[in-house]
Amino acid sequence: MTPIDNAALERMLNLLPLRFKGPGGVAGVVKDGRVVARRAWGFADIYRRLPMTAATRLPICSITKQFTCALLLDQFDDLTALNPRVRDFLPNYRDALPTVKQLCHNQSGVRDYWALTVLQGAVPEAEFRRNDALPLIARSKTGQFRPGAMYSYNNANFRILAELIERGTGRAFADLLGERIFAPAGMKTAVLAPDTRSPVDDVVGYEGNDDVGFLPAQSGVYWFGDAGISASLDDMLAWEAYIDATRDDPASHYNRLSAPVHYRDGSPASYGYGLRRDNVGDLTITGHGGGVRGFSSYRLHAAKERLSVVVMFNHETSTFSAVAALLDAALGRLNRTRCEPVRPEDWDGLWLDDEQGIILRTVQAGSEIRLHYGPSPARLTVSADGIARGQALCLQKKGETLVMHRNSENLRVVARRLTPVEWADGAGLAGRYWSEELEAFLDIETRDGATYAVFEGMLGTGPVERMYALAEDIWIITTRRSIDAAPPGDWTVQVHRDAVASVTGLTVGCWLARKITYRPSQ
Repeated sequence: MTPIDNAALERMLNLLPLRFKGPGGVAGVVKDGRVVARRAWGFADIYRRLPMTAATRLPICSITKQFTCALLLDQFDDLTALNPRVRDFLPNYRDALPTVKQLCHNQSGVRDYWALTVLQGAVPEAEFRRNDALPLIARSKTGQFRPGAMYSYNNANFRILAELIERGTGRAFADLLGERIFAPAGMKTAVLAPDTRSPVDDVVGYEGNDDVGFLPAQSGVYWFGDAGISASLDDMLAWEAYIDATRDDPASHYNRLSAPVHYRDGSPASYGYGLRRDNVGDLTITGHGGGVRGFSSYRLHAAKERLSVVVMFNHETSTFSAVAALLDAALGRLNRTRCEPVRPEDWDGLWLDDEQGIILRTVQAGSEIRLHYGPSPARLTVSADGIARGQALCLQKKGETLVMHRNSENLRVVARRLTPVEWADGAGLAGRYWSEELEAFLDIETRDGATYAVFEGMLGTGPVERMYALAEDIWIITTRRSIDAAPPGDWTVQVHRDAVASVTGLTVGCWLARKITYRPSQ
């Protein structure tokens, strides 16, 4: 094991508030089961001058998912016995139902209900109650891939798991978390605080950045199992110490969570039981990040080094970058040799993944390529072999196609090049469309050369969204705000026509919720 570089770690801790500008944050490092760094800076509320401390409880966002899975494994010896209960949450599902383990591994194929709130007419910052989630999930009729075939992030998976725990045990989810997970781990103040309208310890999350300033974030989402836990830095460092203390016990919570996971075809999966199996440089880690409106968090554990890092902000700046920087500093890896990238040439392009129904855009940005495909852009560098590589991702141009391997998703895409258009007349698209999958409407309006979309469904009528043509019969609807952070991003809209060029339907999708069909409403 590599000893801690205390001087480098101290320097990096001092730099965090400068590199990751925002109202406040906390960071800590555990090595060999002992806390070796513990910092809190800034303010939990910048208007009331409420200091941020190591005892301030912050939403840990999607880090909650691993605790949900830990409790599931703690309470049920045989997860397969719960598989028949999945039908209770997906009563209208016509495709093969996922297993409980596939829910844990984000291999269910079910579309993400958080993204679908946009298509169901949710207004940004609207209240989304506990009893709103299950009816939305229950409307699902088809999946976006066969269960177990690949990975797709989905909050609904973990919402179902938390509900399963309550129904299967007859106990409150919050009480069981406290008794079976928080207490053994020494997480003395961690709680389930699912309603974002009632933050613990009066902490305030902020939107914005150092250029435009920071504004208090508004959210009305009730998270339950997919997010919802609030914990202090001291609580999270206790979790990391507990991981180390139980490292030799095969039945420990974390050893069960971090056990190898596979896809249906037998290939290894990089996500399971609410944990990512990943690499930072050449170092193997497990961990998870998360974000809800106004907050960002990340924790990771490098088992071989017996080293853990935790970072949490009450703003939306990337905590993964902060965690990775602390990890490198702690292990004295700040000057590690990196391969010299090749300057990209002729990488700007617009492509269509016909199988997933999603646009890919590649943009040269200095020595990097930025890929727009998922909720946020991915950064890649080109090697001497002409292949662009990023985190668990590579791109290769082959004639008029772009081949993408997303190793962490078990996904290989062959996308065809599209010819971009500067503008297209949306008048022929104007009208009202119906999705049988969602039981919801999409209205498209055009006026004086501009095209707009409005979604309407079980959650109401959403705001007017901008709609732009990218190529012939390929459009995007831009969603920059939703009920929580971050928004789904761009929705790809494919227009389908008959022999006389009349519009017969649309296919709408984004990475989180793909291939949703709409037909002209009668």
